[in-house]
Amino acid sequence: MTHAEEARDPELPGRLLSVERDALIPLLRSRPDADFALPAAACPGWTVRDVLAHCSAALMRVVESRFEKGVFSPESNDRDVAERAGWTNAQVVDELERGMTEAGPVIAKAGGVLDMIALGGGWVHAGDVRDVFGEPGAYAGAGLPDALTLLARVTREREHTPLHADLDDVDEPLRLGAARAGGPPARYIGDAATLVRLYSGRPLDGTAYELVGAAAGELNIFG
Repeated sequence: MTHAEEARDPELPGRLLSVERDALIPLLRSRPDADFALPAAACPGWTVRDVLAHCSAALMRVVESRFEKGVFSPESNDRDVAERAGWTNAQVVDELERGMTEAGPVIAKAGGVLDMIALGGGWVHAGDVRDVFGEPGAYAGAGLPDALTLLARVTREREHTPLHADLDDVDEPLRLGAARAGGPPARYIGDAATLVRLYSGRPLDGTAYELVGAAAGELNIFG
């Protein structure tokens, strides 16, 4: 059974958040306040602190089941960040830790509709922060196998562009998107972190990969 054919594991999103929490939170607590003011290249107009505030707010909305109309829109996200403007960096990190700890069980019970929050609002944004800091393992690390499994399932369920990925750093090929008649799937050759960048619309400067049969912009699931 391939990644793309696996049934939903309700515990996977929470596991992905927990693994990332255990790596990210100590890193954040070791950084000086000045690092929180660095611009986040993946999120134009936002700083590292803004990204973290957005993540913590989104995860706490899950924990507290606060899903009013327009939630997770750009306007809603900006309001969440603005509401935390008077917080210390430590307070933002504390809320993020709580969200990454408590959101998993809620996501598990939601039947799949909240799984993308764990992937984007937790794991990918953590990669954004690592990338700013120049830390190894941005969009990779210990959570990568679960992230790829979740990415494959989400793209299949959304009937996204079919793609066969031969990953330099993963033993088995990854099949993403929905199988469709009318020709072979697009093909990707490269590392897993760059594949994640493609699917999340992140900067590709300095990456090396081959993509045939689809344009890079077609793969973005957050656009």
